[in-house]
Amino acid sequence: MTSRSVEKTRPSIFWPLAALVIPVVSLIAKIRISGAEKLPKDGSFILAPNHYSEFDPIIVGIAVWRSGRAPRFMAKQSLFDVPVLGWLLRATGMIPVARTSSAASARQTMAQSEKLVELGRGVIVYPEGTLTRDPDLWPMRGKSGAVRLALADGIPLVPMAHWGTQEIMGRYQKGLSLWPLRKPVQVIIGDPIDVSDLRGRAGEPAALNEATNRLMNAITALLEELRDEKAPAERWNPTTHGQKETGRLDS
Repeated sequence: MTSRSVEKTRPSIFWPLAALVIPVVSLIAKIRISGAEKLPKDGSFILAPNHYSEFDPIIVGIAVWRSGRAPRFMAKQSLFDVPVLGWLLRATGMIPVARTSSAASARQTMAQSEKLVELGRGVIVYPEGTLTRDPDLWPMRGKSGAVRLALADGIPLVPMAHWGTQEIMGRYQKGLSLWPLRKPVQVIIGDPIDVSDLRGRAGEPAALNEATNRLMNAITALLEELRDEKAPAERWNPTTHGQKETGRLDS
């Protein structure tokens, strides 16, 4: 097990949450983590996982906590207005994402990245923006939200992949599949993506596309390792495949 960060050793609301959630999930899933040492032990970071089940955030959050950091996600602005839930999101330092114009979105990205650097926190961003539409659950085309944050202040951009969650809760499944208990779930954290050569062009669509492609390629390679098979040569694109993109983390 990797060393813990100050944000994990210092008492916070994450302690009682972890005490409640982890024992319950441990009855459902046997989570094995590889590459935990690649998650920065202190300072800011952007963690970008694949996404194919509504249960994914629970698995990812536990993996990040067990790797020594506090898990914080981006969440829709509207969720912060929900009683109790909104308080919990604010108390745990989740980051609100509003549906805004391009100019306003750019300013928001800069403000969010500066805040991450200032507080030395990490944030989990799903680069696909929603559950993958790929029929075989491979990562689909990515969006630029994660790389925008990373490029704005040179924040480490860390890829992650996991596999096995679909046996607990399949894509669009309404409930959990609890039997057999302790289904194996594998999580792997990769090396940070080098996008330093693109920082001076962070506002250019071509640079954002290149950075996003590097990130999605890294996530896909990690998932290939976990699944021990090759992903399709062409990444699923909801637009060209006639699928409507919807989701809570549109970037």
